[in-house]
Amino acid sequence: MSGEYHDNVVIVLDASGSMKQNMRGTKIRKMNAAKDALKAVLQNVPSSTHIGLLVFSAGNLKNHWAYPLGTRDEAKLMSAIDRPKADRGTPLGEYIKIGADRLLEARKEQYGYGTYRLLIVTDGDANDPELVDRYAPQILARGITMDVIGVDMQTDHTLATMAHSYRRANDPASLEQAIREVFAEVSTDGGDFSMDEAFQYLAPLPIETATAALTALATSGNDPIGAKAARRQATPTRAQKTAVPSNNVVVHDTVFVEKKSSSLVKIGLVGLIILAVLIKKLTS
Repeated sequence: MSGEYHDNVVIVLDASGSMKQNMRGTKIRKMNAAKDALKAVLQNVPSSTHIGLLVFSAGNLKNHWAYPLGTRDEAKLMSAIDRPKADRGTPLGEYIKIGADRLLEARKEQYGYGTYRLLIVTDGDANDPELVDRYAPQILARGITMDVIGVDMQTDHTLATMAHSYRRANDPASLEQAIREVFAEVSTDGGDFSMDEAFQYLAPLPIETATAALTALATSGNDPIGAKAARRQATPTRAQKTAVPSNNVVVHDTVFVEKKSSSLVKIGLVGLIILAVLIKKLTS
């Protein structure tokens, strides 16, 4: 390896039919607001950050990878953002797996160096909730940071309690701000974390999510999401380092989880911490 590594972000963009609706109090469609916000933010993101644009339900795209994760070509990226037309349903579980699997491939290619993030921009809950419930804890356990932005939703998205961060975006300005905040955190991950910080991260998780994450920790690594992993050494790799959040904080109309540098998938330490939290939850 040459020593060069990249931060990697896969954007999962919802192009379901409801994204054709106007954002409340405006004449701006959700899809257009999302496109404008992404373009405004990405033009200021360093070119060394690799971006992938994964779109589901767009009626006019033959390939759901509107822009494959890899080297940046700004003109092609901006054109790719403009292209999708909202059309069908919300197979979110299927697509968070596709996006996460690509990030795991990139992590293997970069020998674990860099950061790996899944940014989900959506305005509705999934048509395949059983897949969301199955895959989200595995994504978390494999050390991929998952950020979710709920676009003009009446209630918080079901992923709000499963992701590293959740942000509400009820108007075009807050949508752009939410995306900007995610990308501001992209290159700040790394380092170790204390026991207190780990407990702050794990305690708010629903017990079902924490249990699923504990199970997935035993087989985490670069294996595809949902795959049965081969036995591996318990020693974590550099690739398994990511940021963990503390408690939810509300700022204006944005809900987010403050990021703390961490190594989420350190099998020994974090596995014991999760187990302790589960025991505490079950006995309280």
